[in-house]
Amino acid sequence: MDRPHTILSCAVSVDGRIDDTGPERLRLSNEADFAEIDELRAQCDAILVGAGTLRNDDPRLLVRSERLRARRRERGLTENLLKAVVTRTGDLDPGARLFTTGDAGAVVYTGGDGVGRARDRFAGRPGGLPPVDVVDAGDPPTVEAIQADLAARGVRRLLVEGGGRIHTLFLTSGLVDELRLAVAPFFVGEADAPSFVHPGAFTATPAAPMRLVEARAVGDIAVLRYRLDAEGAA
Repeated sequence: MDRPHTILSCAVSVDGRIDDTGPERLRLSNEADFAEIDELRAQCDAILVGAGTLRNDDPRLLVRSERLRARRRERGLTENLLKAVVTRTGDLDPGARLFTTGDAGAVVYTGGDGVGRARDRFAGRPGGLPPVDVVDAGDPPTVEAIQADLAARGVRRLLVEGGGRIHTLFLTSGLVDELRLAVAPFFVGEADAPSFVHPGAFTATPAAPMRLVEARAVGDIAVLRYRLDAEGAA
């Protein structure tokens, strides 16, 4: 296949923020929505975040439910997804939980000087840890190169979970098939709070909008699901 079916998932406030400026991670979702995201993860082959998300949140990016992990095992899959990180500098902590947990390993996508830097960071890792590959995906890394490499690894469904730079990179590429937004019932109201996307030349425009295929309530959370075609429009 040319590229994986790509789903971008994000939880936002009503004013489009994905966090506040406080020291603790802002909770933008509820347990029912978390359970849906866990189900979505279990249906995918790889999950991708940016280096900023890795540094700020130290996520594990695992399937939480034992039932869902068992279902993956029954299908002959690893319990968890292949993890992917995009970084321009290659300056990542090899001890981050993303690289030390799970059973499917990880891929670091970088370019230029970041390739050598990342390979140096992950050289000589202790035995028994999940494998980590470093891939040159262009300087700067491109969605096309990332998706091509993932497809070559057998990834048919890719889940993208942020942050803002990665959302912007993918949504301006025209290579996202679905967008799932969970909207929290409050405003953050801070000018410096990180936003869902950054300014960019998005393929979904007023003249070529996305298509809303689902809108429903999960408790007080509004879940909106949009469909995009290869050009980014409905």
